[in-house]
Amino acid sequence: MRRAMAVFVTRRIPAEGLRVLSEAAGYAPSGVGRRGMRGAGWSPAPLTALSRRCRVQQWDSEEPVPRRELLAGVAGKEGLLCLLSDRIDGEVLDAAGPSLKVISTLSVGFDHLALDEIKKRGIRVGYTPDVLTDATAELTVALLLATCRRLLEAAAEVKTGGWTTWKPLWMCGYGLSGSTVGIIGLGRIGQAVARRLKPFGVKNFLYTGSQPKPESAAEFQAEFVSLTKLAQESDFIVVTCALTPDTQGMCNKNFFSRMKKTSVFINTSRGAVVNQEDLYDALVSGQIAAAGLDVTTPEPLPTDHPLLKLRNCVILPHIGSATYATRSTMAVLAADNLLAGLRGERMPHELLL
Repeated sequence: MRRAMAVFVTRRIPAEGLRVLSEAAGYAPSGVGRRGMRGAGWSPAPLTALSRRCRVQQWDSEEPVPRRELLAGVAGKEGLLCLLSDRIDGEVLDAAGPSLKVISTLSVGFDHLALDEIKKRGIRVGYTPDVLTDATAELTVALLLATCRRLLEAAAEVKTGGWTTWKPLWMCGYGLSGSTVGIIGLGRIGQAVARRLKPFGVKNFLYTGSQPKPESAAEFQAEFVSLTKLAQESDFIVVTCALTPDTQGMCNKNFFSRMKKTSVFINTSRGAVVNQEDLYDALVSGQIAAAGLDVTTPEPLPTDHPLLKLRNCVILPHIGSATYATRSTMAVLAADNLLAGLRGERMPHELLL
């Protein structure tokens, strides 16, 4: 009988995903149910005599696995199921050794993976696109509305006594009707955002990226423009692009200086796409009206960070995909990717390196 395939899971994941791994291992781990796994630390998977297909070891905590434990956990493993907060670099790959064949990340992004080194070692990579598109697009629209209509600021005034009477200009923001929306990265999420914004009466959609996407843009009559033109003409700018060497730090002082003073900037992609010092300066000086961020650098953002002191900046804790259904689906897909890769089969979603 073939020996069990050893895998390491770097975090407590939704029960549905763990159940997929459990069934492959032929056991029902204690504590799995509606509340998920209990406790924190190592969670080695006992095997029954009925199945020896998979042996699971898990860092059973809501908090990230410490670096030392990550290096110890991957040693000798054939499969790794990780999260976007886990930096999988050469050191981790060396610790895993030549046995590591598959990495499955519970994320649509993969900038936390040292892809060049992974490719060099012939390791397959699975990821979770598509399944979080709707949830992230919904959150993006919610963040845009909360920012442009000053919802958090207004709610705080109610609680602190700032609401005294109705005033014609008090708490005024900016509406979407008749506006121009610029989208940086018209991929799955960018299109889903545009699709949700269109019924609000947006007049024009602009987009930019590595190349035009006429078929995708046709639904919104979106115009492909340069980054400079998008900054100059958009009332609202939404960033939904991937983090690459070309996009890192792309939204900087030069970019913000070209935006309208009444424009609103939204980022739900990756924090490193934005130069946060330049964004802070643009918000403080009134170069732009407001900003909403679901992603920052670093994450979590320190509680004394200057951006958190601004009334015209709304910051969320990277909750774009945070619906119960979406996170469960992501966990199942990540588990399916991992198991398919270990069996030498086609993954549901494999990143082709």
